[in-house]
Amino acid sequence: MTGDGNWTFLFPGRVNTLVDAGAGMPAHLDAIEQALGGAPLAQVLVTHAHVDHIGGAPALAQRFPGVRFRKMPWPERDVKWPVGWDPIVAGEIVAAGDSTLAAVHTPGHAPDHLCFWQAETRALLCGDLVQRGNTVWIPASLRGDLIDYLASLERARALGPALLLPAHGPVIDDAEKLFQRYLNHRRQREAQVVDALRRGLSTSRAIVNDIYVELGEPLLKMAHEGVVAHLVKLEREGRARRDGDAWHIMDT
Repeated sequence: MTGDGNWTFLFPGRVNTLVDAGAGMPAHLDAIEQALGGAPLAQVLVTHAHVDHIGGAPALAQRFPGVRFRKMPWPERDVKWPVGWDPIVAGEIVAAGDSTLAAVHTPGHAPDHLCFWQAETRALLCGDLVQRGNTVWIPASLRGDLIDYLASLERARALGPALLLPAHGPVIDDAEKLFQRYLNHRRQREAQVVDALRRGLSTSRAIVNDIYVELGEPLLKMAHEGVVAHLVKLEREGRARRDGDAWHIMDT
């Protein structure tokens, strides 16, 4: 699901800051320690609470005693996390290295998803908002929300970033083209879902099998989450309704 794994970004300086906690691999911890040259890691800012972004927090806490962990709160307050977290609020300006980062709330892939905007370089550390070569998973069963996600794409696009620094894949220097491709893809996928409903396919599984003809079983599970996210969007817009496991088109 994550290809070659995920990037974290280190900002050394007055406030040594790591963006995303990684997965706790010893080689990753060693690389951070070497880059800091013995200086303490002051804080870790997390884009969202999926395991490949948050899972390394306990190992970081053990390697760098006193490090502060910060993230936007998850909607449910009773969720238990492996370390203590201080909240980040949308729009907050956070010191990072010798610079600052602005927290931009970009829900959709996850309800707590943040991007971090460095105004002087016009670089957006965009977590799992976008990536080169693939589209981003919207897991309906894990609080993924397609309406929120489309709004988040537009919010990030409006910043006019010169660079996108995603958590997966290469740096992106043609942000406008990528945002447009992502928006076009979602419109095309929605059209496929609507067409399937109009042809009488009424279950999410039937729609997945109709759209994703040659996809292997592990990826079909991810595709199913995305199709359900589209169906929920149509329902919230009054364009589809569900009756148990069956979905029906409302527009003509």
